Amino acid sequence: MKLFVTGGAGFIGYNFIKRWQERHPDDEIVNFDVLTYAANRSDLPQLERQGYRFIEGDIADPVAVRAAMEGCDTVVHFAAETHVDRSISGPAAFLRTNVQGTLVLLETAKELGVQRFHHVSTDEVFGALPLTPEVKFHEDTAYDPRSPYSASKAASDHLVRAYYHTYGLPVTISNCTNNYGPYQYPEKLIPVLTLKALRGEPLPIYGDGKYVRDWIHVDDHNAGVEAILAHGKVGETYCLGGNAERTNLEVAAAVLSTLGKPEDQLTFVQDRPGHDRRYAMDTSKAARELGWQPVHTFEQGIAETVRWYADRFAAGTITGPDEQGVHA
Repeated sequence: MKLFVTGGAGFIGYNFIKRWQERHPDDEIVNFDVLTYAANRSDLPQLERQGYRFIEGDIADPVAVRAAMEGCDTVVHFAAETHVDRSISGPAAFLRTNVQGTLVLLETAKELGVQRFHHVSTDEVFGALPLTPEVKFHEDTAYDPRSPYSASKAASDHLVRAYYHTYGLPVTISNCTNNYGPYQYPEKLIPVLTLKALRGEPLPIYGDGKYVRDWIHVDDHNAGVEAILAHGKVGETYCLGGNAERTNLEVAAAVLSTLGKPEDQLTFVQDRPGHDRRYAMDTSKAARELGWQPVHTFEQGIAETVRWYADRFAAGTITGPDEQGVHA
């Protein structure tokens, strides 16, 4: 198999390539990434080996995409602008990358006759849930995006399905919950809280801190993508989550506990516009049809993640966090 992986220098894509290389050493990988501010530039050399090629390029550039995708049989599309706060202050970049970029990839994949196009999406396209444990998102949940980010991802999902129904492009889609783990750029909640705690700074919490997210370890997410590529049915969508709902306050408490820091470092900041109260995912279809389920508990995963950032902070290889980032 020869994979064309978009966004392979980003958080989830980078971890996906590391996993794939370990488990499928004979496969070839083209890592296509534009190297934005969030790219793991210094870690990219760790991926270098026979059968791997990195190409710096923009998914919205049809000429560059076609040249790089030529000869690949499988597309795994991670590349996206993902930070909700940034989408509120500057939505145009999200439309260009997430919608126009996905369109370019789909059109190129159609022209080249790729055997599988897997599109990675988010639970945020479904909108918000009430604080009722038995209610969760699932594959048939109606779309109701609330931010420019989620609207752009919803549009890309619809484009992917349109290329399946209209042109017969062999696609699959996954919608995942909040990812966490190593190599995440410090603008998202867990790395932001960790690095601010290590620096003795106040930990910013939006609103009342009771916003609920389901957290999935990045390795569990990528195991789900791997299972979809192996066993997923063309034209189908699969919801992936960690079965680990936590409020932002509970996440912050776990970070502080791991670091042995006091909870008086928490500080509440003005809420984000249109902040969805709760996300949660019903993963029963993935379990039933793919034999997939998350293996990391939240307690295990967050402790390992916090220690990973603490080690890098101590070594001086990560400074963050990005002051704009408190997203969850």
